[in-house]
Formats: sequence, C-alpha cells, structure tokens
Amino acid sequence: MPEVSPLRLNLLRAYYLLILVERGVRVLPALAGGGLGPFDGTAYAFWGALALLAALGLRHPLAMLPLLLIHLAYKSLWLAAVALPLWTAGVAFDPLMTAFAWAMAVGVAFDLLLIPWPYALARFVRDPAEPWRRSR
Repeated sequence: MPEVSPLRLNLLRAYYLLILVERGVRVLPALAGGGLGPFDGTAYAFWGALALLAALGLRHPLAMLPLLLIHLAYKSLWLAAVALPLWTAGVAFDPLMTAFAWAMAVGVAFDLLLIPWPYALARFVRDPAEPWRRSR
C-alpha cells in the first residue's frame, strides 16, 4: 500500500474540516428548521450526512476517502448532467447558477488535488475484494 505523507493527511483533515463547517453552517439549521419538501429535504439530508461524516475524516482521513469520492462524483455528475447541457445549449446563467457552477467546479478541483490517488487506487481498485460469503 502506498504511503501517505503526514502533510497529505493533514491537508485531508483540513478539507474534511472545511466540508464539516461549510455544510454544517448551511445545511444543519435548514434541517432543524423543518418545512423542506421531499426533494429539497433529500438534498439537505444528504449534505447534512456528508457534513457529519466529514467529522470522522478528522480522525480517520484515509478510511473516509469514500466520502471524498462521493463528493467528487456528485459534483462531477452535476456539472456534466446539469450545467454542461445548459451551457452548450446557450442558456444564459443567472448569477446564482453561475456561482453554483463555479463552486461545483472548485469542489471538483479540490477533490482531484487532495485525494491521494495512488493510495485510493491501491486500496479501492487493486486490493482484493472482500469475500462475498464466509469461507468454510
């Protein structure tokens, strides 16, 4: 398994803290206040769970890498499936949509830069999978 430097581990911890604070400040009050519809409520619950699980990343930054992979995946999917089709169709983005698209792009860039890819690939792609059932 590739080694991950203490600097990289601490950068991951800082990123988990950023996710915890940023999502926590924005999302947890909305969840506590209630009144969300089913789709907004689902999105806010997802982001709230992301924030709470990021707290575990402060203690176990490598074990919580799947959280950052989810972070990378949902932001990349949003850019590819929502923003890109609108942009290529010539739809003018209002200021909120522009800010949102930039925030998603910056999030993808952070994920790509901060995830220790040699470790992640070794751990989640090259390592043998857990058995499907107990051996006899």
